[in-house]
Amino acid sequence: MALIAVMALVTFCSGAWGALALWYQLPGNLIARSIGSAIWVAGVIVLLTLAINRRSWLPLGLYAVAYAALLLWWASIAPSNQRIWADDVSRLLTGTVAGNQVTLNNVRDFSWRSDDDYDARWETRHYDLDHLASADAVLSYWGSAAIAHAMISFGFDDGSHVVFSVEIRKKRGQQYSAIGGFFKQFETILIAADERDIIRVRTNVRGEDDYLYPLRMDKAAMRALFLSYVHAADKLAVTPAFYNTITSNCTTIVYRMARQIEPGLPRDIRLLLTGYLPEYLYKVGALDRSVPIDEWRRRGRITDRARNSRPDDNFSELIRGGVDEPGRAFSRR
Repeated sequence: MALIAVMALVTFCSGAWGALALWYQLPGNLIARSIGSAIWVAGVIVLLTLAINRRSWLPLGLYAVAYAALLLWWASIAPSNQRIWADDVSRLLTGTVAGNQVTLNNVRDFSWRSDDDYDARWETRHYDLDHLASADAVLSYWGSAAIAHAMISFGFDDGSHVVFSVEIRKKRGQQYSAIGGFFKQFETILIAADERDIIRVRTNVRGEDDYLYPLRMDKAAMRALFLSYVHAADKLAVTPAFYNTITSNCTTIVYRMARQIEPGLPRDIRLLLTGYLPEYLYKVGALDRSVPIDEWRRRGRITDRARNSRPDDNFSELIRGGVDEPGRAFSRR
């Protein structure tokens, strides 16, 4: 009896997963997906009831066959780069590397007035890695202290910056769903964008709260991380991949790239609870530990400076005002 109860619990949990998988991925409209999910739930309940009441393995065996069929269907759902995408993720980033020279195709430089009102620009830009000068972590919060979107901004000695951001690739009219991110609802895209675009849209249009943290990285590590982004973008352009809220998100992908450079980087729950990523960066020495973490958070908040920016301002210079304060300047290793 105890063993049947354990199996019933497993059946319940897997059945709940199956119901959500069907709801998110069955072809058709909301009504069709709801009906399919409801039929699955009803079947699971009936089989569980029979297994418990009759103390029989047969209903659980029937469920195992049905669940195996569900998994086969699930495995057949493949990611694609051929959908009707939202404008801001409509083009795939690609790059070519020739020595120290990098050319990025489809760098985004939108001018945003609202989420639905913008001037769309996609550019080809050239970068000389000999002039790579900085790498900054940018975190954007939208309602929870534990959850933030993480981006990396690379700066060059001429004052220019390019931000790399791993994001969901939304279809036109689609909205973000953290739960949907577990159920193949979104593909992954790697965006390269101007700071005035990708940071300002979050602070000034979407009402998010953004922080910028200068990272302690030598030039060899910065170069390797920059190139890792380029290679990851090229791979996604050829082999699309699903976004996953836990295993393949804006932070875990960067972590995997960073571990290729520094294999000793520890795993940490803060790689999932990205709102606390500054504490992780502080722990591993990626932030200057001569400055308390609370002080880094105070200095790093760029939201007000971004919101007060004007079209003719040097946006990248303006948002960094106060991050590296005189007398306590940040120095890269």
